[in-house]
Amino acid sequence: MEIFAIIAERRIQEAMERGEFDNLAGRGKPLVQEDLSAVPEELRMAYKVLKNAGCVPLEVELTNDVASLRRLILDMEESEERMKKVRELNFKLMKLEMTRKRPLSLDLLPEYQGKLLDKLQE
Repeated sequence: MEIFAIIAERRIQEAMERGEFDNLAGRGKPLVQEDLSAVPEELRMAYKVLKNAGCVPLEVELTNDVASLRRLILDMEESEERMKKVRELNFKLMKLEMTRKRPLSLDLLPEYQGKLLDKLQE
């Protein structure tokens, strides 16, 4: 395997000398780190490869949408637009739970947890 590393290093060095890396997009800027905390650690590499290929699993896409909507809603003032976003968030949370093929987790829906428990106790 060492021969491949030597060849790769030599080709990278030659490309640098020719200036092939001088005008790359994002040069001089920090790399953007993705938040994959919602993805199990053992699946992160596979999800990253799929995403780079343009094939993001529905669960990952929904998880990212949920996180973005939550941040957006927290920054919005009470309005009709905020209520629309809350309904969209609730819909995506339910859809996310359905894709996981396991019992509904009320931890993701704290605004409904108390109401549902009250109904079940009646």
